[in-house]
Amino acid sequence: MSHHIIEFKGVSFSYPDGTEALRDVSFRITHGESVGIVGPNGAGKTTLIMLMNGLVLPTSGEVMVGEVPVTKKTLSRIRQKVGVVMQNPDDQLFMPTVEEDVSFGPINMGLPEETVRQRVDEALRKVGCLHLKERPPHRLSGGQKKAVAIAGVLAMNPDILVMDEPSAGLDPRARRSLIDLLKGFHHSKIIASHDLDLVLELCPRCIVLNQGRLLADGNSEKLLLDEELMKDAGLELPLFHKKPQQIK
Repeated sequence: MSHHIIEFKGVSFSYPDGTEALRDVSFRITHGESVGIVGPNGAGKTTLIMLMNGLVLPTSGEVMVGEVPVTKKTLSRIRQKVGVVMQNPDDQLFMPTVEEDVSFGPINMGLPEETVRQRVDEALRKVGCLHLKERPPHRLSGGQKKAVAIAGVLAMNPDILVMDEPSAGLDPRARRSLIDLLKGFHHSKIIASHDLDLVLELCPRCIVLNQGRLLADGNSEKLLLDEELMKDAGLELPLFHKKPQQIK
């Protein structure tokens, strides 16, 4: 299942203003892995995600999805394999109704109308939002918007699901629903988040970034509970695992 593999080979990326977002980053994620990407603001997490499906292209190095390099010529193929849910669902919801939003990707893939309808219903059912099918997205709650944005990606049947700060702005109930939903996605998933407790629950492996460099890559519990490493990375221990005196 090589199409479920994503690999960074010595990837660096600089923005036009000269800001160096990533520096010589290498890792390989294989079929069925759940991997967290953690680091402080400015560590390069969002840039890393954008590189995964060609929203930006490397300044140097190479990003591979299976055996396909991410280039301008392969973008349509890559975006069918790698589904990205950005932090703010309003960036992905722009159609008059939920149904139209979720169907946008499958329609642009050139799928038959009946197949599109089936995918939309299945994706909305998976995220518990089938009853919102006719609603305008701007009338949804934050948690509902997040779920519908995920449905829009799931409707394209990606091999790899990538999420940027999925729990941001969610209340505890919506956060728990999101975690339960993601536990049911059995293909490869990559989650960039400040929510280290969420990463611990969903991702056996995590990659720690700081100042654009890969600081550590390994078992999530081992890395995220390492006080010295978290200090070096500009992070704090997961809240659930803090000692009472550490919680103010």
